[in-house]
Amino acid sequence: MSVYVAGGLSTAGSTTLPVFALVGSASVKCRVLEIGVFNTTSTAVALKLCRLTTAGTPGTAATVDKMDPSDPVAAVGALRNTYSSTAPTTSDAGYRAVLGAAVGSGFVWTFNDKEFTTLVAANSGIGCLVENGTGQAIQFYVKWIE
Repeated sequence: MSVYVAGGLSTAGSTTLPVFALVGSASVKCRVLEIGVFNTTSTAVALKLCRLTTAGTPGTAATVDKMDPSDPVAAVGALRNTYSSTAPTTSDAGYRAVLGAAVGSGFVWTFNDKEFTTLVAANSGIGCLVENGTGQAIQFYVKWIE
């Protein structure tokens, strides 16, 4: 078992285009341990977690770091930045957070091992959408096990 973390700075996203998403593969299930989101603007933003089952048009992949630098296993999962043009198919995962109207306002979701996972399927993922209103640029990170 290897533990990985990646993060980035998003653009606004929308209610259909994820701000970011952790995408697994047909061979690996990503088991999410932690997701952090932080406002970089002075406008509040409502976010929700979702599940992805199709690819859509993801943004660039974030650089993944191993929590144990001596671990020889490279990550299969990829953390993708703000999606553009084509929305993936998503379903509501039930988790919500509102980031306050202040730079640095943030929220961290934590999960037990095997509590919140991607499917073992191509383009399967866990993402973050704007729940309602106008999206804002946010900093984010995801920590997971494969």
